[in-house]
Amino acid sequence: MALIANRRSVMTLFSDPVCMHSHRTRIVLAEKDITADVIHIDPNNKPEDLFALNPYNSVPTIVDRDLVLYDSRVIMEYFDERFPHPPLMPVDPVSRSKSRLALFHIEKDWCAPVEKVLHGTVVQQEKARKVLTDSMVSSLEIFEAKPYFLSDDFSLVDCTLAPLMWRLPLLGIEIPKQSKAIHEYCERVFSRESFISSLTEEELEMRPVE
Repeated sequence: MALIANRRSVMTLFSDPVCMHSHRTRIVLAEKDITADVIHIDPNNKPEDLFALNPYNSVPTIVDRDLVLYDSRVIMEYFDERFPHPPLMPVDPVSRSKSRLALFHIEKDWCAPVEKVLHGTVVQQEKARKVLTDSMVSSLEIFEAKPYFLSDDFSLVDCTLAPLMWRLPLLGIEIPKQSKAIHEYCERVFSRESFISSLTEEELEMRPVE
């Protein structure tokens, strides 16, 4: 039997409605106004299609005709290269490398503690919350320097960071009020039309749009 995703004439994105990695890709779709069929899956009851397409049976997974991609970073860069307007990564190699390095640091320093908050023991959760809060507050100067993260323009770095920032209250993490630039960054990103339209019903419940 032909796979459902392969019978579709438009791009198909398999997405978890509460996963921040899936959320990243949905922000890029919205930012670039890419037409795609978004299929929200139940992570505890994944469709057979997904396993047949992706040996890791993970989301997000994108199907674009004969091309299948997984891992949010790979998918996001594919979107940015295939649909170049508006660009979400710098054109010059030096700035592009700096953006990739920022993405690496976000994954290691901020996303890794989130995983421990979600899946660790009580002790690991509390330690991870403190590590993440302290690390963000210590990065205040970065948030103060530019309107977006290390940039004057919204980029893939912001697409990666925004879902994490949206989930902070759900994770039991509170950024001190005196860290004003971080709160202003969140307001700036959360108010973007692309971000608002990327939110699932489940994500809206995490932190309702004011």
